[in-house]
Amino acid sequence: MGSALGTIIKAWAGRKVLVVGDVCLDEYQFGRPVRLSREAPVPVLEFTRRQVVPGAGANPALNIVRLGGRAAIVGVVGDDEAGATLKTLLAGAGIDVCGLVIDPGRTTTLKTRVLAEGILRFPQQVARLDRVDRQPLAPPVRERLLEAAAGLAAGADAILVSDYRLGVVDEAVARTVLAAARAAGRPVTVDSQGGLERFAGYTLVRCNQAEAEAALGRPLTDEGSFRAGLFELLGRLRAGVMVVTRGAEGLSVATPDGYRHFPAANVSEVFDVTGAGDTVIAVLTLALVAGADPWQAADLANRAAGLVVRRIGNYAPTAAELLDMV
Repeated sequence: MGSALGTIIKAWAGRKVLVVGDVCLDEYQFGRPVRLSREAPVPVLEFTRRQVVPGAGANPALNIVRLGGRAAIVGVVGDDEAGATLKTLLAGAGIDVCGLVIDPGRTTTLKTRVLAEGILRFPQQVARLDRVDRQPLAPPVRERLLEAAAGLAAGADAILVSDYRLGVVDEAVARTVLAAARAAGRPVTVDSQGGLERFAGYTLVRCNQAEAEAALGRPLTDEGSFRAGLFELLGRLRAGVMVVTRGAEGLSVATPDGYRHFPAANVSEVFDVTGAGDTVIAVLTLALVAGADPWQAADLANRAAGLVVRRIGNYAPTAAELLDMV
């Protein structure tokens, strides 16, 4: 199996994935704890450094490039400093940003995490502040986004939709992307935080356990309920593959041919789960493009997630790191 998985990793080198969805800038503010505040029972941190990285749907695009593929991105940013920084970071990573639409009436989503460092081995997150604009896209902005997606789809080996419920991936966008993928004869995958019915007909649908339970209207408590639940979602969505990530329990996969559960590849060195889902959908998409079957794709995605949770903040693993795990 290891040899087969390694062959898949090498086979996706240079393959191009078009990522469509919500994008944001992730900001990390680090500080050294010096005392407790006299104003409230909270630590006072003295600022030490700041780090910014692409987040939300921009993170799968970054993962694809780091894993050896090529990526183009379609999304919406504001005419502001965060939007300009995000565009610069993505372009600097080698990602095609011509599909990023600037909406002067919109604020670029900025997620700020405050972390304390200097005492423990790894920084500890103590607060998070999100600047989020969830308003629906204005019709002219949506039209520009759809034109960008349609124009870039023909040159991609696959289309990946990243839905963070920030207003970009509405019904019209989901349907247009599916039509473009079918017209180009390409697989289309989605990582969604809810509203799964918008993605009926997609090649592969991924969500987490809580989102699957919300869609089903019942809890998933054991392997029997997971098997039944995934098969139900698979049928309702008319999808080729249904993937549900289960945190420390790994991930489960259903196809018309069967069901399998993959225990987490790493449970002993988990420091931050940020971005693990983005890595999972990126690897799933690349693996399918490279000719993997759903089980091989899920195995690779599960191993890649085990690499991500060992790092603080969004981390995109490399193909070399993943090869070492197979």
